[in-house]
Amino acid sequence: MADTMRQQVRIPVPQQQPRSTGADGPQLVSYVLPVYNEVDGIRRFHEELTATTATRPEFDYEFIYVNDGSSDGSLEVLRDIAKNDPRVRVVDFARNYGHQIAITAGLDHARGDAVIVMDTDLQDPPKVSLELIDAWVAGAEIVSARRRTRQDTRFKRATAAGYYRVLRRCAEVDIPVDTGDFRLLNRRAAEELRGFRERSRFIRGMVASMGFKQHEVLFDRDERVAGETKYPMRKMLRLAADGVTGFSTVPLKMITRMGFITLGLALLGIIYAVTLRLFFPAVTVSGWTMLMVAMLFLGGLQMLSLGVIGSYVGRIYSEVQQRPLYIVRDVIRHDAD
Repeated sequence: MADTMRQQVRIPVPQQQPRSTGADGPQLVSYVLPVYNEVDGIRRFHEELTATTATRPEFDYEFIYVNDGSSDGSLEVLRDIAKNDPRVRVVDFARNYGHQIAITAGLDHARGDAVIVMDTDLQDPPKVSLELIDAWVAGAEIVSARRRTRQDTRFKRATAAGYYRVLRRCAEVDIPVDTGDFRLLNRRAAEELRGFRERSRFIRGMVASMGFKQHEVLFDRDERVAGETKYPMRKMLRLAADGVTGFSTVPLKMITRMGFITLGLALLGIIYAVTLRLFFPAVTVSGWTMLMVAMLFLGGLQMLSLGVIGSYVGRIYSEVQQRPLYIVRDVIRHDAD
């Protein structure tokens, strides 16, 4: 029968109780599947995922769909899927909280010996998840799916490749390039990741910061089968900013360096003006242009510096409020009995 509950997740999050199995019982693999306005493709995705996992019957599976405030009928489709598959649980948010928070909620509800995070637009092929499981069985504690190729616009491919490489050079942890959130974590790694409760979340950086035995699986990322991307430029820039400010203090250090450079240029200008005044008094100095250039340069530099500092202050403000990361309206499941 359907199980409906109202829940708020606050700090600290209670540890998930692992599923009890016998010594020789099958291990449980949990799939965490964030959904936002995927009504056109979610049913096809579930069919392909279940067909793929059916080829590996030595494991048990649970499929945790997190409805991130969809407004297009995705929830009704998920309810129907849950009614026909007792392995499905649907976590329904009270509103849209974003992709990274949806992944967090799925991890909070997962009970598996291994947890696989993947998108539901079929750009992450379900068959690749079996390769992640194979690497986990072989001893890896975290397995990331690294994109060998991707079916995106040339602009997106170029900006994504450049961003990940710049972030890797700036970040204080080694964040793998060309990897998204498609990955597997064993139970211990998933439990540790649940303890990361900051609001401005960059999960791929959090995973990299934990350590553990990490492995990569290369794959070719497919095109979206239906609908439009849920990461337009605005959200991509926000996620990029969270990655930089969450795992690097390089922007703050750059402000200091720019300050020294500006001070050096100002000193050169002062020496130039004083030299002309003392040794070449007959030379007429047109000061208006130089003054305007200096004022505009310094004003722009100050505004940029304030913006960078404001980003870090804003993160502090969000964290000290101690509000729940998300609010769940319902958890929907239909048990086999």
